[in-house]
Amino acid sequence: MKDSQQLTANEGKFINPLTTADGQVRATVPLSNPETLWFNTGTLCNITCENCYILSSPKNDALVYLTTAEVEDYLDQLETRQWNVREIAFTGGEPFMNPDMLDMTEAALKRGYEVLILTNAMQPMQRKRVSAGLVALNEAYPGKLTLRISLDHWDVAAHDAERGKGSFERSLIGMDFLRDNNVQMAVAGRALWHESDAAAREGYAAIFETRGYDIDAQNPGQCVLFPEMDMSAEVPEITESCWGILNKTPDSVMCASSRMVVKRKGAEKPAVLSCTLLPYDEQFEMGHTLAEAEADVHLNHPHCAKFCVLGGASCSA
Repeated sequence: MKDSQQLTANEGKFINPLTTADGQVRATVPLSNPETLWFNTGTLCNITCENCYILSSPKNDALVYLTTAEVEDYLDQLETRQWNVREIAFTGGEPFMNPDMLDMTEAALKRGYEVLILTNAMQPMQRKRVSAGLVALNEAYPGKLTLRISLDHWDVAAHDAERGKGSFERSLIGMDFLRDNNVQMAVAGRALWHESDAAAREGYAAIFETRGYDIDAQNPGQCVLFPEMDMSAEVPEITESCWGILNKTPDSVMCASSRMVVKRKGAEKPAVLSCTLLPYDEQFEMGHTLAEAEADVHLNHPHCAKFCVLGGASCSA
């Protein structure tokens, strides 16, 4: 799935995985320092957001629920391949809609991994069985579990414009529960076009202080602010020479340290992708095994340039 505006703005670019539109060698990124293995638990979500990059909704099951057995298979592969990752991360959709979510979390915690779960902290997480299970896991594995809450903006109106009326308050109810039960939290939000990073962090800091959330708004790992993505903007292609020009190295890009497992609707088995942001672009599907996923990644998408190389973004903690 490619946005038509994006294709118009970058017409002729990002076609050949090996070379750019002007014939230069396209930059590649090796898996040099694997830190995080992501699992997309499925694209079904309890809400529909205006600008969801993965198009999650109550109806979108393009990526179906992963099972505990499938997650455990990849955890076995991690040990076989000796990736030495520190973190297992779960995203969606809304992960807590997956009936195996607690079991998948425990499977990773039992093996000593830190676990990060991206959630809106709304009704799926607030169900009694789920909330009680989270408290039990947090007590059994202290300091190992973090829930990153999608709080799109510190302003109620801006948040609800993206996620639906009343969603801000419903998420805060879930965050209050996590606070009261000493479950580690982080927040993922956005800085709006007219807003500086500093101003956005001040807004989040006020909420965290008022409600007693142990989240440092100035820490990019605890308060992750993603930029607004202008899909109609022209984006430069990244060549091998860009590393020197930008004074950056390939290991600074997200695909140097992470991979994501998904299961497509109708597929017999899960697949491994090189990027969490490109779940539908088949050129970033690397195979079914972690061994296949050790191949280099060709930076052949506008997100590679604007979001990762030039923007310096990372989805991990």
